[in-house]
Amino acid sequence: MTVVKSSLSDADLKTVGNALQGALVDLVDLALVAKQVHWNVVGPRFRSVHLQLDDVVATARTHSDTVAERASAIGVNPDGRAATVASGSAIGSVPEGWIKDTDAVRILVDALAAVVTRMRERIDVTEEPDPVTQDILIGLTADLEKHAWMFQAESA
Repeated sequence: MTVVKSSLSDADLKTVGNALQGALVDLVDLALVAKQVHWNVVGPRFRSVHLQLDDVVATARTHSDTVAERASAIGVNPDGRAATVASGSAIGSVPEGWIKDTDAVRILVDALAAVVTRMRERIDVTEEPDPVTQDILIGLTADLEKHAWMFQAESA
């Protein structure tokens, strides 16, 4: 059932819809991963890493809502269900148990790198069919790259 009609062609809608859905999956998983690490981080840099992780969670949650609402606005059903996120995310798994602060930083550097790489691919494929979506992806990628920079600086 299609409730919302898009001005995009069917081919463009498929391209843009796939980009938005992939972005949603990666952002939902990034928020979950960062929160899991946040709850389990230990070590001498606990407080700074703990707080930095909450910043990533807030960014991922804010942008996931924007991405999902953009999908809805163009007539694409966003899917943030656990099974969809688990099967489609580019982020590796988080180890069970306590996570040393240095490992927490490495986990986030890797997670952010995986998500940013895919976001940049989505930026490229949405340039022609939908500059509005591309603009959303550019903005969120800039925020993710800022977090990536800060976590990389933690590990220097």
